[in-house]
Amino acid sequence: MRRTVIVALALALAATGCSSGGATKAAGVLTVGMPNGPLTENHNPFLPTSAAGSLGYRYQIYEPLAFVNNTRPAQDPVPWLATKWDWTPDYKKVTFTIRENVKWSDGKPLTAADVAFSYEILKKWPALNNRDSLKVETATATPDNKVEVSFASPQFVNRNKVISAMVIPQHVWSTVPDPTTYTNPKPVGTGPYELKSFTSQTVTIARRAEYWQELPKVPEIQYTSYNDNTAQTTALASGASQWSYVFIPDYQKLYVDKDPANHKLWFPAGLGIHGLWLNTTVAPFDNAALRSAMSDVIDREAIFVKGEAKLFPKLESKTGMPLPAGDSFLAPEYKDAKFKIDVDGAKQKLTAAGFKLEGDVLKAPDGKPVTIELTNPSGWSDYLTVLDIIKGDLKKIGIEATVRTQTADAWTTDFANGAFQGSLRWTNTGATPYEMYQNIMDAAEIKPVGQTAAVNFGRYNNPEATAALTEYANATDDPARAKALAVLQKIMVEQVPMIPTSAGPIGAEYSTKNWVGWPSEEDPYGPPQATLPNALQIVMKLKPAGS
Repeated sequence: MRRTVIVALALALAATGCSSGGATKAAGVLTVGMPNGPLTENHNPFLPTSAAGSLGYRYQIYEPLAFVNNTRPAQDPVPWLATKWDWTPDYKKVTFTIRENVKWSDGKPLTAADVAFSYEILKKWPALNNRDSLKVETATATPDNKVEVSFASPQFVNRNKVISAMVIPQHVWSTVPDPTTYTNPKPVGTGPYELKSFTSQTVTIARRAEYWQELPKVPEIQYTSYNDNTAQTTALASGASQWSYVFIPDYQKLYVDKDPANHKLWFPAGLGIHGLWLNTTVAPFDNAALRSAMSDVIDREAIFVKGEAKLFPKLESKTGMPLPAGDSFLAPEYKDAKFKIDVDGAKQKLTAAGFKLEGDVLKAPDGKPVTIELTNPSGWSDYLTVLDIIKGDLKKIGIEATVRTQTADAWTTDFANGAFQGSLRWTNTGATPYEMYQNIMDAAEIKPVGQTAAVNFGRYNNPEATAALTEYANATDDPARAKALAVLQKIMVEQVPMIPTSAGPIGAEYSTKNWVGWPSEEDPYGPPQATLPNALQIVMKLKPAGS
């Protein structure tokens, strides 16, 4: 999860000051920060916009069946609430063996029926299914403590997502009339932590007395929601916040140099990207020539240096594939297809498509000036810097861009519902480029404007792309997958369903002053972000420094 948000300076200073006191709690408390602004109490683990989702503490309360390492996707998953799983050869069915002697935090035992219910609820309530819309057909508990989950289509590309699904208690959630609006005031999970306290700024979870395995060494975790990137960076630099994912423009000076022995950061790359999403239901952004021309004039070197402070890897391939992670997936015809600024080429594309540049104004084929509103949350300083770069670049071809900021909640809702023209956001990442491309161009997942989308936020509708994604997902060998992937790369290059801007690392900042055992380049057991499912895996490995 990304990200960040701004409010008033006074509130930012108050947030920083309040949390500075937390640093004096020494090794007894792990302090986590995110720059997400004021919180509304909502502990629903399915909703990324809930406090539990945006800060990440849902993953300390609710556990998955297995952990997947997206920094090393070829590694075998780590069994957790499931001790094993077996797929049928066609990947349409998986059978889980559920771990025994696990109890919910209210003392009731975890059962196979709980696991089956956790899949069935995704089918019954699609708005909860934010894990790439897993196509669950049936989920059945068997008498021998196993769960059989079947799907309408092969799940080879989704197999890691399927086995890392989060498990919830049936005896709590089956009585909820509408789980999409449920705030879950008293979370009941199998994880080692329980909710202790909540304020609009800070959430504290405390270690349970009993847990199915050895208890973590961290007795308490305090999550503080700072008001912007600056306040979060200040908290990291002072030690008030020990763990965060925040964009820091000069991370060496502002963070690392404040405590070189303990202030660490690790930003491993994945097969995901950041980019300018365009609402293709809104003219003239339904025109591929316009999208391609816009991409041609964007200065990705400036984005790399000024926008992302060289923290996010530079994106070079026109396929959108991050390199070198995507080298083995590149189609031969696109090995040398690199982004470059080409204003003249962009103008030629526009002219051929019926656009006219009259003075400094680009006119669409219908004669209307081409303008675009770019939106993002007010505290996402790196994204706003990138939007400012893009705004200036688009002037080269006569497009007038304006930037409008929103609260994180408002932006998240508008973006998912299609109430935007252009906005920066990341894509999914996974073991192959499928997740990235499916996120961008899967028409099978299109939602009407006004309904919440889980993928394809730009509502891009190309039957050829959808067919290629289906072919890739259903392929039984690597040559068939390579053929389908070449089609997707061609569409990305020629149709530009989303404009890639930078590669997407899965990074975080953390301090080793009080706690050690963090993932790193030397020990890459999982992505380091506190808002990702592996956060529990990290906490379970932490131990007091010097112990």
